[in-house]
Amino acid sequence: MRRTDKEMKDGIEEVLRRAKICRIAMCDGGVPYCVPVIFCYSDGFIYIHSAREGRKIDILRRSSLVCFETEIDISLIRSGNPCKWTLAYKSVIGIGRASFVEDREEKRKALNCIIKKYSDEDFEISNEELDKVEVIRIEIEEMSGKRSP
Repeated sequence: MRRTDKEMKDGIEEVLRRAKICRIAMCDGGVPYCVPVIFCYSDGFIYIHSAREGRKIDILRRSSLVCFETEIDISLIRSGNPCKWTLAYKSVIGIGRASFVEDREEKRKALNCIIKKYSDEDFEISNEELDKVEVIRIEIEEMSGKRSP
């Protein structure tokens, strides 16, 4: 990280727990591709869910390497000169490997984690419903946190 004065070592998990959207970036044969997703962070993994088909799924089947980014507490800090405006934020960026969750219990647990994050409710998810979606687990290889100011 170039700006070591902004490095955030404590608080990375807080960002991953509180953030509402995570961006997942992949490489589609040399072309960058990035999608915003809802997600949850559990047991050291990032979990996302998806339809069973689509560009994201096609790319992840070819290459598991991903980059992820998320942030919280964003606000614009204005000064007299707009060229000196900046943002206040806490962010996390990292690299990981995506894999498709096949085990029904892990899939169910991940979906419930996502549901609970956004709704504070518990739902019963049938095996039929599990079979209609993909759950993707991102094993984090490296990540760093940054805060400003």
